[in-house]
Amino acid sequence: MTSNIYIYDISFLILFTLAVIIFLYRKRKNLKKEGIMYLYRTKVGIKLIDKIGSKYKKAISVFSFLAVISGYLLMVTMIYFLGNIIYIYVFRPEIVQAIKIPPIMPLVPYLPEAFKLSFLPPFYFTYWIIAIAVIAVFHEFAHGIVARRYDIKVKTTGFGFLGPFLAAFVEPDEEEMNKKPKYQQISVLSAGTFTNLILAVIFFLILGLFFISVYTPAGAIFNTYTPAIINITSISMVGGISISNPTQAAITDLINKNQMSNDIVLGTDEPINMTKIIAENKNYFLTTEDLKKQLDSNKGSGLVVLYSDLPAIKAGLKGAIIGIDEEKVKDYKNLAEIIKKYKPGDKIKITTKYNDIILEYNIDLAEDSVQKGRAVIGIGFVNSRQGLIGKIFDYFNFFKKPQTNYEPKFNAEIIIFIYNLIWWLALINFSVALMNMLPVAVFDGGRMFMLTIWAISKSEKFAQVAFRIMTYLILGCLLVLMLAWFNAIF
Repeated sequence: MTSNIYIYDISFLILFTLAVIIFLYRKRKNLKKEGIMYLYRTKVGIKLIDKIGSKYKKAISVFSFLAVISGYLLMVTMIYFLGNIIYIYVFRPEIVQAIKIPPIMPLVPYLPEAFKLSFLPPFYFTYWIIAIAVIAVFHEFAHGIVARRYDIKVKTTGFGFLGPFLAAFVEPDEEEMNKKPKYQQISVLSAGTFTNLILAVIFFLILGLFFISVYTPAGAIFNTYTPAIINITSISMVGGISISNPTQAAITDLINKNQMSNDIVLGTDEPINMTKIIAENKNYFLTTEDLKKQLDSNKGSGLVVLYSDLPAIKAGLKGAIIGIDEEKVKDYKNLAEIIKKYKPGDKIKITTKYNDIILEYNIDLAEDSVQKGRAVIGIGFVNSRQGLIGKIFDYFNFFKKPQTNYEPKFNAEIIIFIYNLIWWLALINFSVALMNMLPVAVFDGGRMFMLTIWAISKSEKFAQVAFRIMTYLILGCLLVLMLAWFNAIF
């Protein structure tokens, strides 16, 4: 079914492109080039904008006030995000290598697929065109409605074309706009962003309701095997080679000189490859790559984290655990309750789902090293999304139980397609709300920043200088991001 979706989507892309080409050819006399874009101006929607802007002035005044407040909050948040992103790109190259995508890259169809971004769902052309329509139309109409509230004439509406990229616009009378008080101008500028923020919240709520309605818990997710903190000096063998004086440098040299590879194959179906490490006469496992990373990053600590020699890793356990013997597993808590029924040494059959493949493992349960008499599989869950990124991810998934695998109740392909569409609509609206408040010339946040400095300093000249400095500063930050990305990737 997934391949069919791509066929339908690419067919839609071709038909849509042909329709746009025909439209532009027929309307070529009405197209005007402004900067790098071609604009097609119309009067569509102006009567509706006039009606709403004139009829609901009190409600729009409240909306404007909230828009201004949210605009400043989003501007501060975006600058904070930019600082965090710069830190990640400069000092955490391993994250950049995992993300792969350049920091300055428009969201275009099939972008996650092109960069093999497994942490993002597919981004079809259908999603892209729907997102543009929803985001641009509501964003621009909000500008127009607030402009009319403050008696600023809306001259035209229309569409902009930059190659395959489309945009909508509402064009207020600039002369009238510039004559208005700064608060009113800022209200008009922030209205579109505030609308995108509201849409993001609405779509996230819809996403949660949709998810709860059509998905059901169907398995426990684990992302690590039981770890053990080991002192480097206690390591006596790595990859079958003895080491007499174990230090960080000595172990690293041992791995490099012997060109060690992960030669231990654990499991049969979809096996994993590890290197065996002996410390304190006990067996542990880890990949040589992860061991070297720890030795490089934990210099001075004298400690490394290795996987304990327990049933899960010895069996090469992979995927979401969906069954123990004949009992279905709903979530991680349910898994713990089921395992409590067994004793160390009991033989069990574990069923998992990995990349849509059902796998079965027959293992002997081990005994917990801390709580005697307690049976363990040897798995765990570590929240790898720490800090700001982790908080954002948790916020976007507030309706999901942690460590839980979910399955659609019916017609999986259609449910997943709709779910991902709503997810993208929520995420893109939120992203546009943030990006648009960046205090740079091309965004609404740029002019909003300049007007704010002007209002505070009472000097237009000072505001213009501050605006230029801020623009160059942020452009410099973006250049640093690109250089850091290039250095990490290449």
